[in-house]
This record gives sequence, structure tokens and C-alpha cells, in this order.
Amino acid sequence: MRIAVCDDCQEDALSLKKFLGGHEVKVYSDAEELLIDIANKNMRYDLYLLDIYLGKSIDGIELAKELRKEQEEAVICFVSTSDDFYREAYDLYAVQYLLKPVKEETLRRLLDKVSKNLLRNREQKLSFQSRGQAGSIPYSKILYISSREHTLNIYCTDGTVKECQGRLNELAMQVCGSVFMRCHQSFLVNMYHVDNLKGAELIAAGHYIPVSRRYYADVKKRYQEILFEEVD
Repeated sequence: MRIAVCDDCQEDALSLKKFLGGHEVKVYSDAEELLIDIANKNMRYDLYLLDIYLGKSIDGIELAKELRKEQEEAVICFVSTSDDFYREAYDLYAVQYLLKPVKEETLRRLLDKVSKNLLRNREQKLSFQSRGQAGSIPYSKILYISSREHTLNIYCTDGTVKECQGRLNELAMQVCGSVFMRCHQSFLVNMYHVDNLKGAELIAAGHYIPVSRRYYADVKKRYQEILFEEVD
């Protein structure tokens, strides 16, 4: 795994690097240096470990916002001496928020989770036919899928909607499992993009997706499982 550590405290950065043995790690002492590599050298990392307080340069929150512009699917973990910025980290879809001093076991659990997510996202794609053309979309880029009169609409994380012909029942048999779940007669949802379960609706990136009584118990159970995955 390729990992970027951005921390202006050399002692903390080297401690993280020591715990990350076996991975390709590059340490940055300030945000500008990392952003230059991303923008000008087109460097990409599987995981970004960002200190919140970066002293002379922009802080970790602003750095994460800039990283999102360059690499929408960046996997970001904040590291801080305080939990004051937990809300901002949540809004930026941070995979985790670690408090210093970071324990090796805590970091190992984070790496295990990120590795599993990378493997899942790289291996699984949804294939479809649209207007006579074949296409495919990684599961990680799909928010949810709706169906109406044998027309499937695939709502993607980048805001686009792919339209294709098909039956939701047949698609559900192919994709439903740990990532996608049937939540309604007309909807499949990527549970890893669900931000909240509110009443009889799932909220994913601002989209409200209905959950029917028939599927509610299973959807709620899987939603809670993923929350515990993120805590671990």
C-alpha cells in the first residue's frame, strides 16, 4: 500500500512510519509539499494520514479539501492531539480520526480496513449495456440504483446518472451482498455510501432513498454493522 504521512512534527511522523513497516511510505513536513506532488507530479496514494495542526502551512482540514479536488476517492485519516475537528472530518468522509499518540494496534486495524476496502473496490465492477454500448462502473462509484418500467438508473458519486435497460430483480441477484442491498421494490443502495438511516429513508450524499417495511430490518442491521466497522 502507498501511504502519505503529512505531519510537521518529525517525531510523530517517524513514529507513524515505523508502525507502517512493509508499506511504501513518504513523509511530508508540510501541506504544500504534498500538494505539489499531487498536482504537478500526479502522485497518488492509497491512504493519507494527515495531522490537523500543520503549523506554518494550511491545516489538515484545508489540505484534505484540496486533496478531494485532485483525487475524489482519496482515503483520508486525520491524526490529531484533539478531537475538536471531528465534525469537519466527518463532513470530508474521513475513513477514521486518530488521537495522538497513535498506538500501533490502532494503526494496524486501520490498515486492515483500508486494505479490505481497496481490494473490494478494485475487484468489483458493475457491467451494463447503455444505448448499444457496453460499460462498467466500480461499485465504489455507485450510490444507488433505481428502477422504473424496466429502466435502470445508476446514480454515481460524481453526480452522473447512467441509464440502461434491465430488471432490478435480476440485478439484485448479481450484486446484493455486503456492499449493495435491496431496500425497496425499486431501489438498490450501496451501503458504504449511506450517511444516515433516518426513519424510513437512507441518506447517501444528499440523496434520500426509501426503505420499505419488507427490507427495513435487514437494512438497519447492515447499516449498524458498517458503523461498527468504521469504529473498529
